[in-house]
Amino acid sequence: MSLGLWHHFSSADPLADRRQLILDAFDRGVFHFDVANHYGDGDEGSSETLLGQVLAHDLRPYRDELVIATKIGYEIHPGPFGDGTSRKAILQGIDDSLTRLQLDYVDILYAHRFDDTVPLAETVRALDDVVRSGKALYIGVSNFETAQAQKAIQLFKELGTPFVLDQMSYNVLNRNVEDTGLLDTLRQGGVGVVAYGPLAEGLLSGRYLDGIPADFPIHPTNKHIFAHGLDAATKKLNDLNAIATARHQTLAQMALAWLLHDPVVASVVIGTTNTAHLEDNLKAVDNTQFSDDELAAIDRIVRA
Repeated sequence: MSLGLWHHFSSADPLADRRQLILDAFDRGVFHFDVANHYGDGDEGSSETLLGQVLAHDLRPYRDELVIATKIGYEIHPGPFGDGTSRKAILQGIDDSLTRLQLDYVDILYAHRFDDTVPLAETVRALDDVVRSGKALYIGVSNFETAQAQKAIQLFKELGTPFVLDQMSYNVLNRNVEDTGLLDTLRQGGVGVVAYGPLAEGLLSGRYLDGIPADFPIHPTNKHIFAHGLDAATKKLNDLNAIATARHQTLAQMALAWLLHDPVVASVVIGTTNTAHLEDNLKAVDNTQFSDDELAAIDRIVRA
């Protein structure tokens, strides 16, 4: 399980509190920290800077145990090369990220999105060059759909690039990666999935069993969850919670465990600033086994 620093890890947030949360995660066995050059809640790059301070001052002795991931692709500064995945954007982007992170290399560098203004071969070649320069150990992509991922797999294999991950929105209520064939494509290509939004912005946290507010801030990739209305979505949450209770898990724990039960899911990215929530989520790994009957019941609820 990975700790994501998308929201609330920026220059506007209390460094001492965020530092403690990161250290609490590490002390509890989390070694994978996920960030992007775009993150910072309006101050792009500041999430990398915050993580860099903790890495430099607290976790440097443990660098060999850590997996640090960052991404390039969304806007980091004005101008044609502050956005997208052109060769120039990637090569200057990784240098800037390493400066903010206070690292010599990252373990995983992602192309944060598919950029239709740049030939995919250019993006792939630039990412391969980042690995060959020693500035990243492995390459991933994020938000690449099936056909895009298929082409990327082919190009990376031709170059011999260690391409290992596609980070996608995926949770028990959002099966897009299954329905589009992406999961099978990645499995066949020897590429893993990292699931972001595994609790659907907290919808699967258990806090909304009594009802979902009309202004719930659902991520665009999860909007279809409300296709039949908020009451129908609430019923699904309660039906799923009944299965979780029978498994002696919270709804959040079961939702995370459900993702992790499939070996193609390399990790799930959880986002929290609360150590109690972190501890609750991490207990998901205590039981990631599901019976065929449980899996079938979950599918019936979700796809109703």
